[in-house]
Amino acid sequence: MENQNVYAKPVTFHNILKFAVPTIAMTVFMSFYSMVDGLFVSNLIGTKALSAVNLTAPLIQFVTAVSTMLAAGGSAVIMKKMGEGKEREAREDFTFLILVNAAVGLAMCALGYGVMDQVFAVFGLSPDVSGYCREYLSRYLLFTVPILLMNNFSLYMIGSGRASLSFACSVAGGVLNMALDYLFLGVFHMGIGGAAVATGLGYSVTAVAGVLVFCKESSFLHFVRPAFRPKVLILAASNGSSEMAGALVTGIVTLVFNWMMLKVAGEEGVAAVTIIMYVLMFASSLYTGYSYGVAPMLSFYFGEGNADKLKKVVAVSLKVIAAISLLTAAASFAFTEPMVAVFARPGNLVYALAATGNKICTAALLFIGFNIFGSGMFTALSNGGVSALLAFSRSFVFMLAMLILLPLLLGVNGIWLATPAAELLSFVLSGYLFFKYRKRYGY
Repeated sequence: MENQNVYAKPVTFHNILKFAVPTIAMTVFMSFYSMVDGLFVSNLIGTKALSAVNLTAPLIQFVTAVSTMLAAGGSAVIMKKMGEGKEREAREDFTFLILVNAAVGLAMCALGYGVMDQVFAVFGLSPDVSGYCREYLSRYLLFTVPILLMNNFSLYMIGSGRASLSFACSVAGGVLNMALDYLFLGVFHMGIGGAAVATGLGYSVTAVAGVLVFCKESSFLHFVRPAFRPKVLILAASNGSSEMAGALVTGIVTLVFNWMMLKVAGEEGVAAVTIIMYVLMFASSLYTGYSYGVAPMLSFYFGEGNADKLKKVVAVSLKVIAAISLLTAAASFAFTEPMVAVFARPGNLVYALAATGNKICTAALLFIGFNIFGSGMFTALSNGGVSALLAFSRSFVFMLAMLILLPLLLGVNGIWLATPAAELLSFVLSGYLFFKYRKRYGY
């Protein structure tokens, strides 16, 4: 098969970028989905509605957590089997895991509708913000299954040697999202619910394309009659547990951030947090995209037992991430005011909070890339335990500890410093585990 020859090529910087550049572009466009929502919502509705977008984020992350686990863990398991020459078995498992994701989507959609009123009631929000939250989430949940399929198909397209197609779908979805945001909010005045529908339809592009692509037998991976193997489901779940932990923990930490900012600076503080999260999300998408791009290579060469190629991929990756880290940190600090001004007008409280907070949080960009790659690398090498330890420590243990400790010492600036401090601690742990397992995997 032609796609299989991709892994037979020499490992060079150029060939690695063929995998990574489309996935970097893909994740950047995916990050635009939420950012574009925020841009239209803040400018056409107001910063209270922008606060609502952030307040709904934890529930959305909880809903998609299981799919994220199965997508990342399942991709590593299936690509390892392809590398071992077990092609028929890998395709049966692929089809089975996609069906599981569809079932999970329906269950998570129902759960989301069941708990959202109770969750929003806990915060004691104003009637306006509470109404915005319910309207946005209720529309978003309608697209749960397509969004979960999008998470999976994006990774499986990459593993099938169709990274360019995955990128094209992301671009198409992003453009559709932006066009519909303008149409629904600016022309038809559908309110914040229109922004949620625009996002859902944008995500659906990859889901529809994936169904069409993987129905073709000419595809490296394609649908076949599924085989129910509980062991595969357990292995995919355990191997992708770090990704699920990351999604769950991100939701929990976002809840804590929102709760503390509501206490310290009110709903304006939540809006400021939202703006800074957009900046961090955009930068993180570069690292996540790169890690997604090289993960199939790591899994394949590990399954093939090719230590030389594995070592080259890791060495090039560390250099690329170092370069991206320096560039994103410098750009974020230098362009803080213009970036914040896109979402909030200069002179108001939201702008002042976000401008100060972004300059402090910029330090985190020096470490985030290495932490994301470290967790993704161990997932690709089928070591879900180490990957989960890194993800859980980074996103929960260190972050929660810093969120509790630093605000007591430094007030609101302590909230902003929590992210760089947690990323630094995670960087130290990632470095330790990287060298500890170096001989085992030969990288």
